[in-house]
Amino acid sequence: MKTQASHGANKMAGKKKKAEGEKPRPRKAARKSNDEGQVLAANKPPARTKRKIDMALKTIPVQERSRLTYDAILAAASSSLAEVGIDRFNINLICERAELTPPAIYRYFPNKYAILKALGSRLMEKQDAAVFAWIRNDGLVAATVKEAVEKSIQIQERVNAITREEPGGIWIMRAMRSIQVLRDIRVRSRNKVADAFYAALRDTYKDVPERLLRIATRLTIEVGYAATEMVLEEPRHSPDLITQELSWMQTLYFTGLARYARKDR
Repeated sequence: MKTQASHGANKMAGKKKKAEGEKPRPRKAARKSNDEGQVLAANKPPARTKRKIDMALKTIPVQERSRLTYDAILAAASSSLAEVGIDRFNINLICERAELTPPAIYRYFPNKYAILKALGSRLMEKQDAAVFAWIRNDGLVAATVKEAVEKSIQIQERVNAITREEPGGIWIMRAMRSIQVLRDIRVRSRNKVADAFYAALRDTYKDVPERLLRIATRLTIEVGYAATEMVLEEPRHSPDLITQELSWMQTLYFTGLARYARKDR
């Protein structure tokens, strides 16, 4: 049993060794834990979540005066877009062209993306209406391949004309393709038109599996969008030739679709 005196002697000896330069015993390293990464992650500030862009129309124009203001905003927006493109498109430019104050625009639209959404929706509605009318008038019914190609050219030229006549039409199409928050407009339009194609073609292509026919109709619409953009973006190429080749591609694809469907794909 240690006495108080011996304890004191040991303590003095320890101090002497330390004074003589003896290196202190290294402290025991902290035990590494498999949870080290979890501890660091817990101390790390949470990642920022992307703020959702408000795309909803703030006020629905009902009265004639508000409707005129709303239409003036879209007219100024489309003409601005046609002149400066997407990158320089902004609320101040629209105010200048429409001769309105920013509060007057913000009464209807929370930001420029909501305006682009309205422009995109309007253009898609015009295109869709033309296609639906074409389908109702037996646009997808043809006795020969040549007749089918001619009918396909007819509707593609109509869609091209609608887009060309819309101020900033090509920029609206580009915006719906490149801006994430606007892509749903184009996708919804494509799906509606593709569903109408499917309903009209289902009886003609009874041997084609439903999944394959639905994919085929969606591909057809997507290629049509791409051809419209190509016609408007590259006028140095023959628009008539682009439309003609597109129509032959689509017609021949559907002509051989039933034969391909019978193979083991």
